[in-house]
Amino acid sequence: MDLPYNSRRSTVYSTKGMVSSTQPLANAAGIKILEKGGNSVDASVAISACLTVLEPASTGIGGDCFALFYKKSDKKVYGMNGTGRSAKNLNIEYLKENHPDHILPNFRFKKDSVFKVNVPGAIAGWYDSVEKWGSGNVSFAEILQPAIDLCENGYVVSGISAHLWENSESKLLKENDNDSDDIKNFLPNDSNSKAPREGQFMKNIDFANTLKTIALLGKDGFYKGEVANSIVEEMKKRGHVLTLDDLSNHKTTFVEPISYEFLNHKLWEIPPNGSGIIALMTLGLIKQLENDKTIQLSQLNHNSAEYLHLLIECLKISFKESEEYVNDYDHHKEKTGIDQHNLISKVLSDEYLSLRSKEFQNDKVIENNKLVIPNPMFKSDTVYFTVADSEGNACSFINSLYEGFGSGIIVPKRGFVLQNRGGNFSLNPTSKNCLEGGKRSYHTIIPGMITTGTEGERNNEEHLYASYGIMGGYNQPQAHVQVYLNMIYFGMNPQQALDSPRICLSGHPEYEHTDKGNGSDGPVSNDFTLVGIEEGIDDEVVKKLEKLGHKVKVMKGKDRQMMGRGQIIRLESQPGDDHLVYAGGSDPRGDGASVPLL
Repeated sequence: MDLPYNSRRSTVYSTKGMVSSTQPLANAAGIKILEKGGNSVDASVAISACLTVLEPASTGIGGDCFALFYKKSDKKVYGMNGTGRSAKNLNIEYLKENHPDHILPNFRFKKDSVFKVNVPGAIAGWYDSVEKWGSGNVSFAEILQPAIDLCENGYVVSGISAHLWENSESKLLKENDNDSDDIKNFLPNDSNSKAPREGQFMKNIDFANTLKTIALLGKDGFYKGEVANSIVEEMKKRGHVLTLDDLSNHKTTFVEPISYEFLNHKLWEIPPNGSGIIALMTLGLIKQLENDKTIQLSQLNHNSAEYLHLLIECLKISFKESEEYVNDYDHHKEKTGIDQHNLISKVLSDEYLSLRSKEFQNDKVIENNKLVIPNPMFKSDTVYFTVADSEGNACSFINSLYEGFGSGIIVPKRGFVLQNRGGNFSLNPTSKNCLEGGKRSYHTIIPGMITTGTEGERNNEEHLYASYGIMGGYNQPQAHVQVYLNMIYFGMNPQQALDSPRICLSGHPEYEHTDKGNGSDGPVSNDFTLVGIEEGIDDEVVKKLEKLGHKVKVMKGKDRQMMGRGQIIRLESQPGDDHLVYAGGSDPRGDGASVPLL
């Protein structure tokens, strides 16, 4: 399947509300909830639930979620971390003593390790978000009903979902009993060995029953009782140490989002263990390089070699920083008494960013093994969608299993798979992101929000500019930066900002043996970074980047999926206007669209 990403889509406008996701059926569910009087949070959860049915390779209730919520009445951005934690009895010592073959020489988990399964945080995140921020006009059961209807009455598999599904056939076959009824829910063709094709009609009655239980009992219907028992029993059969207590003790964390101001706008992210700080640091480094006159943004053309070199190098520095600063701050404080939250303002300070920006050179690359280790002075220490409603609120929401179908492990009779997010842990005990019991791993999924507003305004009021995000592993902070600059600096509308070709950095697969096991296995985890360049960027730009020393691969066709799939809803009306105008863009790399509320 060749994917024609050069879009002919137009920006979508609305004066009442808007939803934007990768699946039209999920959008229909979101619109339905808005029509019932639900707000952006209620509609977001309905969309998320539907996407677990429509795009099970990308997301599911066996995974995690994050959300940012802009509340118009407060003129403020709020955050929710719906990350699950590792099993309480799981740590590096346990693996060394009992399963040493699960630890690779580079301090990473072996690819199919069952111990990558963490407690799923998504259901609690959905439920708690509705409880805290929902309109109160629709019940949790009403919010889940569209997803239940899709499971029971059936739906048709879309093109890109079918492609992602096909990519995980071997994983699902390897991890499950091929003669069981469970595998039929996911690989229904050719005697239960092949994924559904584009346009195929599908049902998942087991999953419908699971969602009905959750609709009836709330989050306790997942973390306690028969569903929880099914999860633990399956994990026990596979040698995992996950317990019922691990599930019942899980809690959602509501957080203060972090932000950075650049070009008179603020980008908001979830704080660590989320990796949004990488996007903020990258903008900060660019700002300092501009202030220091090392670069002149006004002289850099969009997607020129000089511009992309700037992005690549600043992203590399920021990913290096993440080895030190993206970890579970709450776990660290409980363990050591040291609160790392205070570090964020220092890491994003002009002083520190100016210091780190000195590594950048216009005429050559920074060698990964010479990237400065994050400053020890501070050691004291992948579906995305968005909704805006008629009240001016906006919700930026992301839900993920991590890799395709996560662990690939199907929970018997329940119709869903479990995540493998624990694969983001380091198994190097010296890393702050090392595996420990009851801990949240480094997390790649990040929702984004952009506001305008100055410190001098009453109560530091923030005005919504855009709710946006781009799913896709380590691509996410990279795409946040590119799309932010596309809109704010280069003046693109939301659809143009997503249509534009992107770059994506990753650890070079030929040099995995140089991975030291610090932080995550991201773009600077080994000695060389591979720069993925999306087809559509000029060939001469590619040649210039290679001449500077970058290892480049042009991504065509299906390979372009690494660039992620984004959604944007931007508020076009200004503060004080007596009407709302939203502009929506939806990534041509996905099957969905932005849909206005009538």
